[in-house]
Amino acid sequence: MLTGRRILLIIGGGIAAYKALELIRRLRDAGAAVTPVLTRAGAEFVTPLSVSALAGVRVYSDLFDLTDEAEMGHIELSRAADLVVVAPATADLMAKMAQGHADDLASTLLMATDKRVLIAPAMNVRMWEHPATRRNLATLSGDGVLSVGPNEGGMACGEFGTGRMAEVPEIVGAIEAALRRGPLAGRHVIVTSGPTHEPIDPVRYIANRSSGAQGAAVAAALRDLGARVSFVTGPAAVPPPPGVEVVRVETAREMLAAVEAALPADAVVCAAAVADWRVANAGAQKMKKDKGGAPALAFAENPDILAHVSGLAEGRPGLVVGFAAETQDVVANAEAKRARKGCDWIVANDVSAATGIMGGTENAVTLVTAGGAEEWPRLPKAEVARRLARRIAQALAPAGEAGA
Repeated sequence: MLTGRRILLIIGGGIAAYKALELIRRLRDAGAAVTPVLTRAGAEFVTPLSVSALAGVRVYSDLFDLTDEAEMGHIELSRAADLVVVAPATADLMAKMAQGHADDLASTLLMATDKRVLIAPAMNVRMWEHPATRRNLATLSGDGVLSVGPNEGGMACGEFGTGRMAEVPEIVGAIEAALRRGPLAGRHVIVTSGPTHEPIDPVRYIANRSSGAQGAAVAAALRDLGARVSFVTGPAAVPPPPGVEVVRVETAREMLAAVEAALPADAVVCAAAVADWRVANAGAQKMKKDKGGAPALAFAENPDILAHVSGLAEGRPGLVVGFAAETQDVVANAEAKRARKGCDWIVANDVSAATGIMGGTENAVTLVTAGGAEEWPRLPKAEVARRLARRIAQALAPAGEAGA
C-alpha cells in the first residue's frame, strides 16, 4: 500500500515523540520513504542521530540552512512528499498551523505544502480540552487537515484523560487512508453513527441498543474509496475507524451542531440512531427515590437531523442518505420516511429482536430510492458498507463516469 510513497514526517516536541521512531520503522517496512523534520523542541525528546538512523536519510531541522535555502529547500521539501504527517502534533504546533505562523522549518513547511496534512495530536488532557485548542482543531479541520487520535489513557504527567497520541498502527492506518486513491478522492462525506444519550439527570440517560458498528463500517468504506470523512459519533460501543475526522457527541442537539459545523459536504450519511425525544425537565442533581413515587418526566422533541440536512435551502449536499431501523412493514415505512424527510435514499433494515441485527455483526438492508426498493442479502456489516459506499461513489460521479 505504501510502496514508493513519500512521507514528510514532522516530529513535534512532546514526550510522545518516542513513538515517532517506531512510526518511521513501520512506514519504511511498508515500503514508504520517510523524510524527517525534527523541531527544536522535538530534539529534546529524541535525538537527530536516532531519527536519521531509522529513516536512512538526514534529518532536517534548521530553516536557515544556507545550502538548502539557496535552492529554496523548504519549498522543495514541502512539495516532494505525497503526504505531510505531524506526529506528535503539540498544542503549539496546532496553534501555529491554525493561525498561519511560519517562524521555523516545520511551520514554514506546513504553510508551503500543497499536499494533504495529517496530524496526530498529543498533549496534556487540560491542554486538549482548552477552548483555544478546540478552536484550532476546528479551524484545521475546516482547512482540510486530517487527524488521528488522540486517545484516552494515563499520561506521563500523571493525569488521566484524552490526550495520548494515537498508537503507531492507528497512525499508519490513517496514513494509508489519506494516500488511498479512489472514486471519492476530493469528496467530503459526513457520516453520523452510534446512539445518542439524552440525560435524565447527571447519572441517568435515555439511549438505545445501537452499537455504532454499521456507521463505523460505512465511514471506513467511504475512506477506502478516497473520501475525506467527517465521522460524527455518539457514545458507541464500536470505536471509530482510523483515517477519519472524528467528532464525539452525546446528545441529538450536539450531533446536529457537529453536522452543521462539518458542512459543506458532497454527501451526508445519517446512520446514527438518534433519540426522537429528550427529557425537557432533566434534573441538575441526581433524582432521589422517595415516597412520592416515580418522578414525572416531561419530554421534548429532538431536532430531526436527516430532515434538517435534506431541507437546506443553501448548501444542501448532493446526496443525503438516511437509515430506517424498523420492526414491521420495513419497506413501506422506509418509503414513507424518505418522502417525509426529503432525503434521497433510505437504507432500511429489520431490527426485530429475532433478527439479531441491532448490535450484531451482520445486516440485511433494503435500499430505497426514487427508483424503487432494492433488497440486499444478509451480509456482514462491512460488506453492506462497501456496497453502499460504491453506490454513493457512482451517484457522485460526474456525468458520463457513473459506470466507470
